[in-house]
Amino acid sequence: MFTGIITDIGKITLLEQQGDLRARIETGYDTDGIDMGASIASDGVCLTVVDLGADWYEVQISAETVTKTNIGDWKPGRRLNLERALKVGDELGGHIVSGHVDGVAEVIAAHDEGDSTRVTLRAPKALARFIAPKGSVALNGTSLTVNEVDGCDFGINFIPHTKEVTTWGGVAVGDRINLEIDTLARYVARLADMS
Repeated sequence: MFTGIITDIGKITLLEQQGDLRARIETGYDTDGIDMGASIASDGVCLTVVDLGADWYEVQISAETVTKTNIGDWKPGRRLNLERALKVGDELGGHIVSGHVDGVAEVIAAHDEGDSTRVTLRAPKALARFIAPKGSVALNGTSLTVNEVDGCDFGINFIPHTKEVTTWGGVAVGDRINLEIDTLARYVARLADMS
């Protein structure tokens, strides 16, 4: 489990197809404190560490994960939002995030409002019903509050701090974004469907 509070910005240094896709991610984390098999959310995707170096870790990514996320867009040099798995007793500053991406949203508009940036995204139709004004979503692993919803489109506001400590400072129209809907919204919808 994760909180959606990004704690490092990593960089892809190597991508290789070895049966599954293998990615090497450069990180500022102390890799001496990362165990083999640990989970690290990389742009919101919970990935398992399969190799480690002094300032990098490697993950193995199945074809299923590639098809459900924006990982097919990854290239060497791409920056990623990183978060280590939540430990018992850690502060829950965002919301409960599983790292199981539900689908990919697309940035359809972005403009500055003062020092902040207002971004409009389009969710896949099947996921749009789970997104509510003032509800939570995880976008590329970042816990965010939804401002407004209009059909499949929803708005997010990025304050300067978020743009500085995540990859959101470089957001552009056309970007494909990993979307994880709020777990609570998923269960409420499931209960409503059953009644």
